Amino acid sequence: MKERAIATAERERQYVIWACMGIALVVALSVLALSSLLVRSITRPLAGAVELADAIAAGDLSRSIEVRGKDECARLLQSLSHMQASLSEIVSEVRNSAESVSVASGQISQGTHDLSSRTEEQASALQETAAAMEELSSTVSLNADNAQQANQVAVDVRNIAVQGNEVVHEMVTTIQDISESGRKVADIISVIDGIAFQTNILALNAAVEAARAGGQGRGFAVVAGEVRNLAQRAGNAAKDIQELITLNSGSVEKGVTLAGKAGEVMEDVVKAASRSSDLLEEISLASTEQSKGVSQIGVAVTQMEKTTQQNATLVEESASAAESLREQAEHLVSAVSVFRVSGHSAQSQVKPEQAKAPRTTSPANPASTDNEWESF
Repeated sequence: MKERAIATAERERQYVIWACMGIALVVALSVLALSSLLVRSITRPLAGAVELADAIAAGDLSRSIEVRGKDECARLLQSLSHMQASLSEIVSEVRNSAESVSVASGQISQGTHDLSSRTEEQASALQETAAAMEELSSTVSLNADNAQQANQVAVDVRNIAVQGNEVVHEMVTTIQDISESGRKVADIISVIDGIAFQTNILALNAAVEAARAGGQGRGFAVVAGEVRNLAQRAGNAAKDIQELITLNSGSVEKGVTLAGKAGEVMEDVVKAASRSSDLLEEISLASTEQSKGVSQIGVAVTQMEKTTQQNATLVEESASAAESLREQAEHLVSAVSVFRVSGHSAQSQVKPEQAKAPRTTSPANPASTDNEWESF
């Protein structure tokens, strides 16, 4: 009985040992399975997070990750997903803005280049205009001087015409005096002719009386004959003088008429000279004012030419700045193009319209922008 009890106890002990070992094995396998599941539940999200971070670091913002659970790894993946979405939105906005800036800067560069060309042409035209205005100012000044000289000549001509008119009036007065003197001489000659006629009659009477006296009146008859001859000669001379005076009177009257007409012509000449002098004086004043106006216009055109030259310089500087902005925008677009977002290829880049570069360029530092994006 004792041995049987011992054998039974030994079997029970073996059974317990095997049962404990089986339980231990089951527990160990369960722990191993649970550990494997726990490791997988931890490493898989972390691997997804690492993969997402590597993709973001490589510039790929188009990947999406499914977040499961609410543990710390899930929160990490959710934060990375939010960061990816925000970064993708920011990069898209920056890319669109950079492309817009690149296109706009190219257009601005082209426009400023065209404006620079037109401004230079305008400056050249204004320079030629300024030179032409200087020549015109010199011509107008010369015309003003000539007009003043012509005005002085017209004044001298008017004075000479006035003097000539006065001389003609004096000549007319003198001829009229001569005509009046001729009429007086004609009257005197008429008196002399009458005296000669009466003397002739008296001589005839004396001769008749001497003939009646006979020999005593012979000497008186001789004297009476001589007196009669003298009276006849005086009468003939008076008639000749009367004829000459009559002829001269016609010439004098004709001279008076011509002198009157000459006086009228001289008055017209004086009036015309006065009008010419007044007109030339007005022309001289107008030419002087015109010369001043042209000089002022020349100064204004010169100032405009200087201002246009300054504007041309500013436009060239603006063109250089626009070209530099375009280059920086291209660098920015190139820097942003490394990121891949949803709806964009890896190298999507809008090529802006290439603007002609101006002659003088002063590019800025595009490397600073690249460094900022590289640091980002």
